[in-house]
This record gives sequence, C-alpha cells and structure tokens, in this order.
Amino acid sequence: MIDLGIIIVNYNVRDMLRNCLASVFDSRGEFTFEVCVVDNGSDDGSADMVEAAYPQARLFRAENRGYAAGNNRGLRAFGFNETGGTPPDREQPRYVLLLNPDTELPPSALADMLAFMAEYPQAGIAGPRLVREDGSLDRACRRSFPTPEVAFYRLSGLSRIFPHSPRFGRYNVTYLSPDVTAEIDAVVGAFMLIRAEVLNQVGLLDERYFMYAEDLDLAYRAKAQGWQVWYNAGVTVLHYKGQSSRQRSAFANHKFYETMRLFHAKHFECETFFVVNWLIYGAIYLLDGWAQLRDRLRPEEERGVASARPVGGGEHA
Repeated sequence: MIDLGIIIVNYNVRDMLRNCLASVFDSRGEFTFEVCVVDNGSDDGSADMVEAAYPQARLFRAENRGYAAGNNRGLRAFGFNETGGTPPDREQPRYVLLLNPDTELPPSALADMLAFMAEYPQAGIAGPRLVREDGSLDRACRRSFPTPEVAFYRLSGLSRIFPHSPRFGRYNVTYLSPDVTAEIDAVVGAFMLIRAEVLNQVGLLDERYFMYAEDLDLAYRAKAQGWQVWYNAGVTVLHYKGQSSRQRSAFANHKFYETMRLFHAKHFECETFFVVNWLIYGAIYLLDGWAQLRDRLRPEEERGVASARPVGGGEHA
C-alpha cells in the first residue's frame, strides 16, 4: 500500500505544471507516493511534457469534462469508485491529495501534512495555508459552508465590512488569524488531502460541478459522516491561482455563480423558506450578470475570474 496518491488535473498551464511536478518529486520524508496527471484536453503540449520529463507519473489524456470529472478519473485509477463502500479493484493509497498545477510545494509539505493527519485521526480532510505570489493569504484555503445565513453576509457585503467579526466573517473565516490551526468547514481543492476512508464512505466528486464548489460539496458530505476538516497553518504552499480559468474568463465566471446556485439547491433549498431561496437565487443571478459585464468592459489583459480576483485576498465559490 502506498501512503499517498496525488492527482493533478491540468488545463493549458504546461510551465506551471512542470514546476509543480518538480516540487512534488523533490519532496522529502519517509513516505511513498504516486502521481497521476489528468490532462483535460490541453493544446499547449502539457501532456507531451509530462510524458517526456516525468515518465514516473501516470498520465491520462482526457476530454475536458471539468475539474471534478478530471479528478474522478484519477480517483478511479487509484481504486476509488462513484458510490464508495465497495471493495476496490486495486489497493488504494492511505491518502489522496487533490493538487492544482499552479501550486509549488516546499520539500517538507507532503510529509508534514501526512504527519498532521496521523496526529488528528478524526480529520478526514485537511489543507495547508495557501499564499499567493505577493505573500498574501489565499482566503479560499479555509471556508465555512455557504448556508443561507453565511451567504447573506457574503452577498450583502457584511463579510467585507466586518471581516474580523465571528458572525459576519465566517465565509472565509477572516475573524481567525491565518497563523491559527483550526477545525473548519472546508478547504480548497487546490490542495485537498483526503483520507481514503472518507472517499470510501461518500464516493467521488459530484461532476455536476464543472469547476468550483466540488471541494465544498465533498467536505459537506464528509462532515455529514462525522469527519472533521482542518486548516493546518503550520504548512505553507504557494498558489498562483486562477491560471487555467483566466484563459476562459467569461465561461469561468458563469460557472463560478452556477455552482453557488447548485450547492444551495442541493444542500439547503429544501430546508429554507421559499422567499429566502428567491432572494438568494436573485442575488446570485445579479452578481453573475454584473461579473460578466464588468469582465467585458475590462481590457483583455486585466480580465479575471471571481474566484481568482483578490478583494482583500483571494476568493472561491
């Protein structure tokens, strides 16, 4: 049994993928790992680069059916399945890491995260401190679930006005110092370490999420089974963020808000008063339209995606 299976889903970021893989294979520590790269139809030579420079990585050349589908391709290769709970066709790794190609790891990051999971046996999912190029915290690395209450604080702007309030600052846990390791609701899929038992209980990622919120959804299902989700401030990973989605900013912006609607409909709609549902969906539609218009009015080199544009730090669906 290997200790860690690493899945990297790539789309047209060949050079960043090369750097990411270099940092992965430079990892140090007493553990075993395998790397699976799923290339989602890149046309920049990414797959050829992996084949030539990193033959030790398992490579899948796939049609682009989204981030969740790409990760599921890797999860199946490591012996996991859609429903969970059935014996695997092959021996599974003890942990799985979903890793973005626009990340770079310090040499001890993987060993330190595995040690953290061993120290916290009830942690089903964990993620490190993610920082952006300028050294600022990628706020998506620690989040609360967007319940109707939390979504209201986020959509109304109260979370930005009162970021240090334990009540209003829950969306990105901005009331808590980035230096504090804490149990939270969710970490981001850019670096999402998952215990094998979690995947065998809850199954794979929901492929209805083309991009964004598939990580929130998996964390929600894991916590429903009694697992904990942790943010580990003791490990820091560089995240360039949004490099693939920025190439198709209009499409990515729309998917960002579409996943907000899907997540609410899947987990909260049935238990929420219908008027509140209308208000939430209305606000999401307005924000979607505004994001599309704002992006079109910007010069092409300044266009970006809601999930990657800093507003006092990074954001994610």
